Amino acid sequence: MTGAPESAVGAAHSAPPFATVLLAPTCAQAEQLCSNILWTMSFKPRPKSAPAKQLANQRARADAALVVCSFLWGTTFVIVKNSLEHVSVFLFLAVRFTLAAMLMAAFRPRALRRLGREELRAGVALGFFMFCGYAFQTAGLQYTTPAKSGFVTGSSVVLVPLLLAIFWGKRLTVWVYGGAVAAAVGLYFLTVPVEGIAHLNRGDLLTFAAAAFYAVHIILVGEYTREHGAAALSILQVAACALLAWIGAAGAHASLLEMARFAWRWELIVGIVVCAIFATAVAFSIQLWAQQYTTSSHAAIIFTLEPVFAVITSYVVIGERLGARSMIGAAFVLAGILIAEMFGPPAAPESPEPVFVGRIYFEPWWWQ
Repeated sequence: MTGAPESAVGAAHSAPPFATVLLAPTCAQAEQLCSNILWTMSFKPRPKSAPAKQLANQRARADAALVVCSFLWGTTFVIVKNSLEHVSVFLFLAVRFTLAAMLMAAFRPRALRRLGREELRAGVALGFFMFCGYAFQTAGLQYTTPAKSGFVTGSSVVLVPLLLAIFWGKRLTVWVYGGAVAAAVGLYFLTVPVEGIAHLNRGDLLTFAAAAFYAVHIILVGEYTREHGAAALSILQVAACALLAWIGAAGAHASLLEMARFAWRWELIVGIVVCAIFATAVAFSIQLWAQQYTTSSHAAIIFTLEPVFAVITSYVVIGERLGARSMIGAAFVLAGILIAEMFGPPAAPESPEPVFVGRIYFEPWWWQ
């Protein structure tokens, strides 16, 4: 979502030096990537026929572009963590998604001209689960670390087929159950301290609740995008998420649950801009171009790098170091995600976009 989408930030931190070197393209590659983004946002499809060698090069560039997307989304965990030092949870979400919704509507105004009641209802439903996911995830980041948050949130990929089996009667393969068991073992080692479950961090519990809401959101996206326009639903869900965040901010302030605060610090402003624009509009522009040359399942595997980048940026920026127990847990969670994605059935087969934590899981808002 997180995503939104996509997660958030407080200080404007640059990419880790070694990650920058790893991902930094040459001047020619950078020029090609910018050309790809501009082509995507001009609504012109790429030519479908191309020589085999050219297609292979395009797939390689597409894979690199998806790695960049994962990097952008993974870094937002640290960004959100830092942003929360200067802003309350609901107010941060309200400003972030209001900016994102305005930007999306400005780029795709025609998508909102002929909205029906059922389409509005679907957009609000998606926005509700999207908002709940981001609210629990962002609140959890107040108490847990960005690295743990990244891996716990990633477990939503494994939760999707389990929820489909429990509430939708879908049949699962043994690989999905294996992935779920591996993820569960990983979550135990990652979140439960040596002292026992009584000392469980409430931030990890909130983040797991976020993963459950994200999983339901993924499933509903698969249902609603078969019946309604993806561009309109995408904008509607973000707008509904923004509205619910404003309502939540007002309600939390009135009930003294969370006093609204917003410090006009450059770290916070940069954090909101990064999350609303770069982690949403720019990242999805890159993603849209890249997925013309790769499959959703392949893209989903690349997106498992998101929690990995969350660990790397958390280590570089705030000095977070996972202990041996947490590293074992993170490895099991990552293995569970990979098993469920590579060998199990697609988590949301009706959705043309890959399924991963906190994202807009259908066709991006500027394309039909």
